[in-house]
Amino acid sequence: MGVCLCKDKVEDNNFSNEDEDTDRYTYMVRPNGGQNGNGNSCNNNNQRLSDRVDQLVKETLDVIASIVDDEPETPNSMLLLHDITDSIKGWLCLVKSLIRVVPLDHPLGASVIGLLLDDSPLPSKESVIEVAEMIESNTTIPCERNLCVILGCLAEKLLGPCSIAILTETTLAYLLKNISSNEVAKDVKLFSLIAIEKFAQTAENKSLIKKKLASYPEHPLLTLEKYVNETEDYTMRQIGFCAKWSLDNYFLIENRKYSYQTVNVDGINVMLNTKDVSEYLKISEDGLEARCDSYSFESVRSTFSVKSGAWYYECLIITSGVMQIGWAQKESHFLSSDGYGIGDDAYSVSFDGCRKLIWYNAKSTAINLPQWKPGSICGCYIDLDAKEVIFSLDGKESFVFKDCFTDKNVDLGFFPAASYMSFQQCRFNFGAEPFKFPPNRPFNNFNEVAVLKPQDKIILPRHLYLEELRKLSVTDDSCSLCFDSLATIRLKPCGHKGFCSNCTTMLSNCPICRADIAHTEEMIQETTNTNQNASS
Repeated sequence: MGVCLCKDKVEDNNFSNEDEDTDRYTYMVRPNGGQNGNGNSCNNNNQRLSDRVDQLVKETLDVIASIVDDEPETPNSMLLLHDITDSIKGWLCLVKSLIRVVPLDHPLGASVIGLLLDDSPLPSKESVIEVAEMIESNTTIPCERNLCVILGCLAEKLLGPCSIAILTETTLAYLLKNISSNEVAKDVKLFSLIAIEKFAQTAENKSLIKKKLASYPEHPLLTLEKYVNETEDYTMRQIGFCAKWSLDNYFLIENRKYSYQTVNVDGINVMLNTKDVSEYLKISEDGLEARCDSYSFESVRSTFSVKSGAWYYECLIITSGVMQIGWAQKESHFLSSDGYGIGDDAYSVSFDGCRKLIWYNAKSTAINLPQWKPGSICGCYIDLDAKEVIFSLDGKESFVFKDCFTDKNVDLGFFPAASYMSFQQCRFNFGAEPFKFPPNRPFNNFNEVAVLKPQDKIILPRHLYLEELRKLSVTDDSCSLCFDSLATIRLKPCGHKGFCSNCTTMLSNCPICRADIAHTEEMIQETTNTNQNASS
């Protein structure tokens, strides 16, 4: 279960109705009322507000890390922060608190910064400019990593004029210095790189950044992408991944080949499926590594599913935050904006090693395994004949989990799958390389059984993939879901048509009227007649 919380009305006993002209957030830090008098009183109120926001941010960090419920109520701390940030003063107070308070070693620190800013009302242009001016003020920034996370979040949230406004000459110089200097902390370098990528989502910013990068004697991203396969320093590995992604998708360099053109995938027969993935997940050119830098809960399945026998795969954990890694059927739906992923429905099961939970049907079960960390190996074992799932961490196994097998789903097949909270990354091994901690029981190797066509092994950069989609011609009798095959199936009893046989097998109700599907019928003659008419 990713962290996606509904917003309810704040009810706080600290609010008073006696002074309607006083900002609501002021009462939150002045539970006994009081008047805005001289400067000292105003300074005291500002300090109380600052202290109160710090306290609420800390409470949110604690609560988010412990959420184990299906559709949990929004924590009161988040509701109060949402109310505070409805004013310019309150929003800026939250930003300063996030810079100051969120610990660098908290596994959910960067994600919670994005969550709280995304939950806040949209700031004014003046407010975001004031954030940029923090860099120009020459004052010591308490935690530069957190500032860079905030800049990236604002760049993504405020596409267009506000994004342009916050990327001042000083802001861009600051971010570029961070990614090009060897004296900068690695986490600051990483989140500066992510912020630059998010600023580049606005075309004017992209052009400016690309020009600045090209002015360096050695392109900074070319230097950083060399760390993409780093095996000891996992922060540098993330930097390498993000640098390579930016070079392939945003800051193209003349004569540099795309990553998919240089990678050898001859021995890889199972990948993460780029056609079966939520929108913002980044997948490596070899189809085995994935990262989420969005503020939604992104998910992906593999290219190969299994319906019988015992199977095993491993994941190298590169970041220590919330990921839900496990097994999903085709009927499992990705609802990234709502925080639902693998393990959050009746057709998937997953292991979350950050919170030490097994997730199934949006219910969690505590698991007696250590908390994962960068470099950990998560093992995923399934026996479809014995109806057992076992997760492991660095060779230590969980209890046998059986709840995910029902009469409805046992014959549908399971895919390796995973969901990612923001700023999380891991790498899959489906058997193309030796396993680090193979289970002490028989199992099949995905990579030895599966087959991928050469064209299905090509992981195109997003802009090239979209270009290919635009080139496809869709005929009138194409399936209205995949657009690849002929629409030869009519649904019964509702009678709606326009679907191919492959897509129909994944449907439980009609996409048009939502009626249950009792059975289907082929429209061979009708389709043939349509084609003949088109030819004549």
